[in-house]
Amino acid sequence: MSLDATIPSPLTRVSSFLYLRPRLVLTLLLVPPLLWLGIVYLGSLFALLAQSFFYIDDFSGLTVYEPTLRTYAELFTPANLTIILRTVMMAAVVTIACGAIAFPLAYYMARYAGVKAKAIFYLAVMLPLWSNYLVRVYSWKLILAREGAISWIFAQLHLSWLLDLILAIPVIGGPSLSSSYIGTGLVFTYIWLPYMILPVEAALERVPRSLLEASADLGARPKATLRKVILPLAVPGIAAGSIFTFSLTLGDYIIPNLVGSSRPFIGQVVYSLQGTAGNLPLAAAFAMVPVLVMAGYITLAKRFGAFDAL
Repeated sequence: MSLDATIPSPLTRVSSFLYLRPRLVLTLLLVPPLLWLGIVYLGSLFALLAQSFFYIDDFSGLTVYEPTLRTYAELFTPANLTIILRTVMMAAVVTIACGAIAFPLAYYMARYAGVKAKAIFYLAVMLPLWSNYLVRVYSWKLILAREGAISWIFAQLHLSWLLDLILAIPVIGGPSLSSSYIGTGLVFTYIWLPYMILPVEAALERVPRSLLEASADLGARPKATLRKVILPLAVPGIAAGSIFTFSLTLGDYIIPNLVGSSRPFIGQVVYSLQGTAGNLPLAAAFAMVPVLVMAGYITLAKRFGAFDAL
């Protein structure tokens, strides 16, 4: 037997060294992503927060780097408050719509669908996410147009008067679905619906069948079981899905820019202020609004066990 065969290789030595020091291994694994998170994500967020405390000089149009709250005071003008309220209301409506659509579908997937049917449902839910985001939005813009598929269907059913009646509703209506809040909400709901279905389905999968059987044995009717057993246990999944739908709607600026009326949302205002208007402090202050809203929303969702379903 040669002497070289008994001498461990450098790789073996390093492996043995690391194997005996699990904390060092954990530190080496966590340092790179934590540095990325701390420098790139949190660093940019703090830079944005710092920028929001500056202001634009009215005479020169230049940024004055002096800490002040005057930029945040501009958020409380009637026009800006209307933009914030409009965005939050749209996010809330989209979240409610996604929950109303997702729950029956997720319940069927979790309780009644077989293995093959469940695979087909998963594929159907995930398939839209495989296509480009802009392609899906532009497709809906064509579908919702005055000459689009929805108007054609209403015409074939001799219900054009009903569509015109819907579009005549104040505030949410418009010349066509593609230029109304109704169309904006439809596209938002379609785009973010998978993010609601999957957490709700995962929460319903964890509901033991023994609880449903016990409820039936105790004389509860299906409606009572749904209301008092299934829904409370599905709340964490609904809360988890609502975090996605609410936050994604709150910060999106592409869908309102392509589908909907000319009245802007927060994302559009941030885009225009930091671009054409050149008012970076006000853009940063507007960008902090969704952060603060989501901080409160996540705190509320956490009480309903949202993170247990993620």
